[in-house]
Amino acid sequence: MTDPTDFPRDPRRPALPTHLRTALWLAGIGLPVLPLRASKLPVGNCVACTSSKGAGPCRCGDRPNMKFAGPCQCPAPCHAWAAATTDPHVLTSPAWARAWQQAGGVAYHPGGADLTVVDLDNAAAVAWARQALPATKTVATTRGEHWVYRGAMQSANGVRPGVDIKSLMSYARWINTGTGTMTHLPDTVRALVGREESTATRSRGGEVDSSSPARATWDRSVATGCRHSDTFVRTGLQRGLARITACREEGAGSKAYGVARFLANQHTACPGPCGLEILARHIIDAAVSVDVPEAYAARAVANGFGAVLVKAP
Repeated sequence: MTDPTDFPRDPRRPALPTHLRTALWLAGIGLPVLPLRASKLPVGNCVACTSSKGAGPCRCGDRPNMKFAGPCQCPAPCHAWAAATTDPHVLTSPAWARAWQQAGGVAYHPGGADLTVVDLDNAAAVAWARQALPATKTVATTRGEHWVYRGAMQSANGVRPGVDIKSLMSYARWINTGTGTMTHLPDTVRALVGREESTATRSRGGEVDSSSPARATWDRSVATGCRHSDTFVRTGLQRGLARITACREEGAGSKAYGVARFLANQHTACPGPCGLEILARHIIDAAVSVDVPEAYAARAVANGFGAVLVKAP
């Protein structure tokens, strides 16, 4: 984006609310965009860009590893955030037509527009942000809010209960222009990635969250013996976390056990290490974000991994 101070207002007529029209408008103001399915996930890769059984790089290059855009020049909207574009010719191309026909929404790549989205997934996270972070552009979501800052940084999930950072190598769902004025990315947000969070009092029964280790991101540096591609592992993790956080009233602890067991089962044939301790931490954080006591969540995850593997992570 060209140094905006705010999102301009969408000039669309209400009678013509198509996802492609929204995408073209967003691209016009400098936001790299891509179609989302109704599940809020990106469209699946085409056949040429699909990894062979999730065991290695696809035929089109290194893009599925998601560490950078890679050399792939596939004309279809493959590889999630790496496919995001501001080119109207690409957005309206025949290769993207089917994706738009099936789209349930539009996403944008915040880091590609020098933006960072603090994704607040519940009321407790929103309350924390209002106390801890400087005010900025705010977009209401189904369960919480997106706080949008000017400036890019590393993305990370679960930096604290109910809080994700979406910027570089990530995407955020477009909802609307929101309210308020966008301000510069503060150091308090940057500090959320890669540092230990202090103990915080929970709202349920006076229980307290213990300090947890820095929220590292799963990648090859911690999974040198994993036979799966980065995309395979991260997609499975994201889907599992979504199932846990969907249990707003009850069942999140049991779901955490099931997700842990499912993910562990995917790595039984790997020589290891597979970085399972990082996957475990994200599962625990997801359960905590929907009010599962941390100790209970940790036991559920350990039991889930232990039911499959000789050693729990």
